[in-house]
Parts: sequence; C-alpha cells; structure tokens
Amino acid sequence: MRRYRRGWLHAALAAALPRAAAADPLRPFEWPPITPDPPMRFPTDHGAHPAHRTEWWYVTGWLERPAAPDCGFQVTFFRTRTAHPAANPSRFAPQQLVLAHAALALPERGQLVHAERAARTAFGTAGAETGDTRTWIGHGEARWSLERDPSTDRYRTRVSAPDFDYELQLAPDAPPLLQGEAGFSRKGPRPEQASRYYSRPQLAVSGSLRAGGPTIRVGGRAWFDHEWSSEILDEGAQGWDWCGINLDDGGVLMAFRIRARDGAVTWQDATLRQGARGPVRTGLRPAFETLRHWTSPRTGARWPVAMRVDVGGRRFELQPLFDDQELDARGSTGTTYWEGAVTALEDGRRVGRGYLELTGYAGALRL
Repeated sequence: MRRYRRGWLHAALAAALPRAAAADPLRPFEWPPITPDPPMRFPTDHGAHPAHRTEWWYVTGWLERPAAPDCGFQVTFFRTRTAHPAANPSRFAPQQLVLAHAALALPERGQLVHAERAARTAFGTAGAETGDTRTWIGHGEARWSLERDPSTDRYRTRVSAPDFDYELQLAPDAPPLLQGEAGFSRKGPRPEQASRYYSRPQLAVSGSLRAGGPTIRVGGRAWFDHEWSSEILDEGAQGWDWCGINLDDGGVLMAFRIRARDGAVTWQDATLRQGARGPVRTGLRPAFETLRHWTSPRTGARWPVAMRVDVGGRRFELQPLFDDQELDARGSTGTTYWEGAVTALEDGRRVGRGYLELTGYAGALRL
C-alpha cells in the first residue's frame, strides 16, 4: 500500500509539473526597461506607471512666512513595484509599496524637521493611481496626499505630522518641461540606465503651515518632478548630485551628475531655460565643484553643502539656507541623504532659489 501511494504521488507530481512550470507562480516579477518611445502623453503620464520598479513625485520649494524668515519645504511620494510574484492573489501581497518623505527647513531651528511614512497598497491604506497624479498614504487626519486637479492643472498636497503640517496649492504657468531627450533621461552609459522624467518648475505656492505654533498663511515658489525607472543606476555608482533652481527672471536650471565609487563622474545632464518664455537648452554638460563641506554629527557623512555649477556658459554658486539639512530616511526608503534649500548666486548677486540634493555620501545609494 505504501509503494502504491508513493507511485501515485510521483505520477501526480509529474503530471502537475509542466502546468506549474508554465504558470510559475513563484517567479520574481521582472520590470520592463525604460525606452525613448512612446512619446510622453498627458494627462496619462501625470499618473503612476505601476509596471516599472521605482517612481517618485517630488515637490521642493521656498515658503514666505509673515513675521518670520523664508523657509524650505519638501514632500516626496515614492512608488515601488517589488519583485514579489505577480501571480500571488492575496491582497496582503506586497507587490506595490508607497513611501513618503516630508520636511521643513526652518532657519530659526538650524535643522530639518521631517517625517516619513511607508505602506503597501492594500485595503486603501496607500495608493498611486494611473491616468493622473493622485497618490496618498494613511487615513483621515493622518492622511498625506498629492493630487492634480485636471480642470485647473493645479496640484494640492497635504501633510500632517506630529511636529508640523501643511496644506499647499501649487499652480504651474507652463506645460510640463521634458528633461533629457523629450523626457527620456539617460543616467548611465547603458541605454537601460535611464528614466522618463519631466518637471513643473516655477510653481506659485499658496496655503497654510503649522510648525510649532499657530497655523499661518504662506506663499512662495516650488519645483515639481515626476520620474520613473526600472534601472536608474549602474552597479558601480555611488550616488548623485542634483539641483532644481527657479531663477528670479522666470528661468529654470536643472543639473545632475552621477558619481562612481572612485569619485569619477559617469554621467551628467542639464537643462537651462532663459527667462519665463525663453529658449530651452537641454543635453548640457554641467561641471560641479565643491566650495564647502559640512560633516554630520549624527551619521559622520561629509556633505558638499555649497557647490558651484558651471553650465551653458553661466556660473552659479549654490549656498545652503543652513548646513544641517540631512534627512535620515532609513525607516522607509533605507537611505540617508541631504535635501537642502539653497540660494543661487551669479557674480555675487542672488539670481534664484531652489533645492540641492546629495546622495551617496552616507554610503552607496541603493534604490
């Protein structure tokens, strides 16, 4: 009887194996590569691209406060498609994750005030919708969100954290600015090391802010980025330096470089727009030069917080609002980076304001 049962079991398994191999429910998910085609289409590309590995909607800017110095703010929503098999039907399966960072750069404190969130897209706890910008995490009063109103082309973001909260409206005055080659942004020597990337610079900001006191009305100007990728960095990459600057004359500067572990630059790109409606130059090769470092007392990382950027025949000096704008996000994305409000100077005078992002100085960046 035991021999009969073993023989029956072996026969049943042998019959089932071809079907199991075809379905392969345990095979890890494979992300499709980023390619230059098809061309970007809006409003569809305002929304999520859930088949790709990593995606973010990113807002940084400066807020003008009554009876207080101007401050910086950041809110970023990340969507990640994990390698979890797509065949798993469970609603608990962590196939899509949403993570979020929010911060205020308050000069009166000299240090970032920040918070972070993370959740899987199950049971309505978090989401990133296709078709248009609508991403969120949390419920009720604790809900963080970023969404676009298609009737006005305006964005609205809301963040509620223990130490601060804000609700801001962001109004663009121009269509999306496509970065790289019509939105195809190379990040390395291999074609697949790329992202689809567009920006909405020069956003007029209005709304409310609470940070250690009563809620106040604020205004200002911000920068919005939306980027998605399946393989953004070479294996030998250490991190990147990036800046997005709203120039005071209505112009725009975006520049980045990818750094290898030996400090060499493996890729760089920049976009420069002259004035509010002037010509846009893409595919520029920026040169970054460190002017000053700051060492974090918490992580020991040495950050190049003041930089010079030569691009398109112009020389910009980026000076931080204050040095300690290190953001420890190891509780969500697993990274520590420097995300700082900076003022842009040219020939010693202010010509704009924006943000400088530095990664890979507290260890090699892994997305």
